[in-house]
Amino acid sequence: MFSAIQTGETILLQSGSSKVEIWPQCGGILNSWTVQMHDRAWNIVDGYDSPADFRVNCEAKGFRSAKLSPYVCRLNKSQYNFEGVHYTIGKFELAGNAIHGLLYNNVFTIENSFSDDQAAVVILQHDYDGSDAGYPFTYTIRVTYILRANNELGVNTTVTNTNAAPIPIADGWHPYFSLGEKINNLAFSMQTGSLVVFDECLIPTGELEEYKAFHKPTLLSETFFDHCFLLQKPLQGAACILTNQKEKIQLEIFPDTSYPYLQVYTPPHRNSIAFENLSAAPDAFNNHMGLIILDAGETHTFSTSFKVAATT
Repeated sequence: MFSAIQTGETILLQSGSSKVEIWPQCGGILNSWTVQMHDRAWNIVDGYDSPADFRVNCEAKGFRSAKLSPYVCRLNKSQYNFEGVHYTIGKFELAGNAIHGLLYNNVFTIENSFSDDQAAVVILQHDYDGSDAGYPFTYTIRVTYILRANNELGVNTTVTNTNAAPIPIADGWHPYFSLGEKINNLAFSMQTGSLVVFDECLIPTGELEEYKAFHKPTLLSETFFDHCFLLQKPLQGAACILTNQKEKIQLEIFPDTSYPYLQVYTPPHRNSIAFENLSAAPDAFNNHMGLIILDAGETHTFSTSFKVAATT
């Protein structure tokens, strides 16, 4: 029923009704997830045309499915202080701020892949060597994709500090989802506790404010999002749900407590929407909202899962 197959640069995880396409050499991204439902195939993930397209257009196409590590979203002016030392990140900047971490286009190796009667699994690994002067700390990251029955996909990330001293860390990823329509025509709901207030540069001010919109399924229509939310505690069911009411199909997202934040982004083309499970708020290296400090040799795991289901 399940299989894990490597073909060129692609790992295919397959079940009876789902096929997941993962590209280890392209940041370990989930590039597509095809689900058979209602007598047709649905590609739930908005990815890239080819590995070559990823290598040329990863940033220009919005970091689709990128692993966000060791920081998430924006880092104010690409700078932070840690244990009395000032650091400046040297990787990609947007409007003067470092964004989306250091690993989004790095090569991951395949540590293991297998299938049994319960799931198809691939485990990817990258050993960050401290090569960016703004983050001269080493760590190992493992990303595990688990395709289960009933169109369920688990994504677990484990970070181990291989540095001789503590390191700051945050984790997330940046998938874009599509349900066959412009997102204006899709209904959306989320279990948010509050909104993380941003300044004009989309950097958190440190404040939270009440946010009640989209607690019930509501058409997205022209709503624009580039916002971060703190999820309700405890969650009752899915953290957020995206529904194509006409075609009776929906996506449900179930992060565990390791991902208390949800970033939502609507790209200008509005063919898909990004739901980013985050362990910390943007600019956490400076504001410390959710920031984790890993001691030497310490490991931390972040987990979320997704389900595609038929609606009535």
